[in-house]
Amino acid sequence: MKTLAASLLTVAVLTASACSSDTTEPESTPSTSTEAAQPEYVAELQSTVEQLMRDNAIPGAVVQISSPDRGDWTGTFGTSTIDADDPISADDHFRIGSNTKTMTVTAVLQLVEEGRLSLDDPISKYIDGVPNGDTITIAQLAEMRSGLYSYTFDPEFNATLDREPEKAWTQEELLQIAFSHPVNFAPGEQFEYSNTNTVLLGLVIEELTGMPVAEVFDERIFVPLGLENTSFPAIDDASIPDPHPQGYMFGTNVSTIDTSALPEDEQAAAVAGTLKPNDMTDANPSWGWTAGAAISTADDLTAYVKALVGGGLLDEQMQQTRLDSVQPVGGGTAGYGLGMAQFGPLLGHDGQLPGFMTFMGHDPETDLTIVIATNLSTVPSGEGSALTLVKGILPIFYGSSYQPPGDPARAPGAEESTPAPTPGG
Repeated sequence: MKTLAASLLTVAVLTASACSSDTTEPESTPSTSTEAAQPEYVAELQSTVEQLMRDNAIPGAVVQISSPDRGDWTGTFGTSTIDADDPISADDHFRIGSNTKTMTVTAVLQLVEEGRLSLDDPISKYIDGVPNGDTITIAQLAEMRSGLYSYTFDPEFNATLDREPEKAWTQEELLQIAFSHPVNFAPGEQFEYSNTNTVLLGLVIEELTGMPVAEVFDERIFVPLGLENTSFPAIDDASIPDPHPQGYMFGTNVSTIDTSALPEDEQAAAVAGTLKPNDMTDANPSWGWTAGAAISTADDLTAYVKALVGGGLLDEQMQQTRLDSVQPVGGGTAGYGLGMAQFGPLLGHDGQLPGFMTFMGHDPETDLTIVIATNLSTVPSGEGSALTLVKGILPIFYGSSYQPPGDPARAPGAEESTPAPTPGG
């Protein structure tokens, strides 16, 4: 959850290894149309993704494209399990990290629509003990402008994640860690990605609704959109619904606090396959909670991001407020707003937890939607795996001269939550 996750945003993901133990080529399989009926972009996209996976040690990926002009397509690449003939499936479930933040802020905005809170309310109205709580607003939490320290950068927290990957974290424990550190700046002064913000918003949702967040998400988002394969687990539930790939991460939570990049000699070994990533499949995601614990599939993320950006979850006025809130961060065309990130022409988010990275983006001008899910947190050079793939794919749709922006969550002053390289949410 350190990049935007983690977020888009946040945005990111993928690595490559073979579908079988005696191959080094990440094989791809179109999971929709026949060869004759495939959209014209498929051959170039497959070649691009396969090369990026080889060059960046990404074990497996699902790529889903939805375009009214150029056609829909879903492709699966690589393996679910390193050194095994275990192909990734288009139906696989992935931990989606910071994409969860969009759900949390959506529920908050729905409550604003209902008059149950205001974006200008101070967080102290709902939660006691927050540093600068009388002046940090709900909007500033949702826009990552509170100045609160993200607990995911605390060294002892990361050491505990490494020692006790099965630990179920309570929200009180997470906030205690965050509030033990000084604030980073005055509320509203700048943008800085912090999981602490979204955990606080999750508590506000539960206080105002009197319901667990999982039930709120079901009632307000998952059921209305028909997201039957999307879930928000209880803090003591580290399982992933079947089918799902194994999830991998280079390094440890402690080693990636400051950078996810491996030393140069280890980068080369990782790409060569002689240095293997750690299996993080069963690590408990509770430390991400409403900042990064949700689980979903490529199909569900495609349906969700279309509604998130195109409308269907908020009324017209609130939807426009959300879209208008996205402001540039870190230069270029990266941006962030009310639980929504901008990555060039795409709006959405990304998410990273140890073992997995996902990206979801929708272009409101062309209705192009790109969703990527991988079973590797960050590539050996330190970039989110899904983001590596997104950057390679975008020129196929926006022209060979197109230069993708950086991840808003990694812009100057835009730190991600979770161990440094692993955005949790």
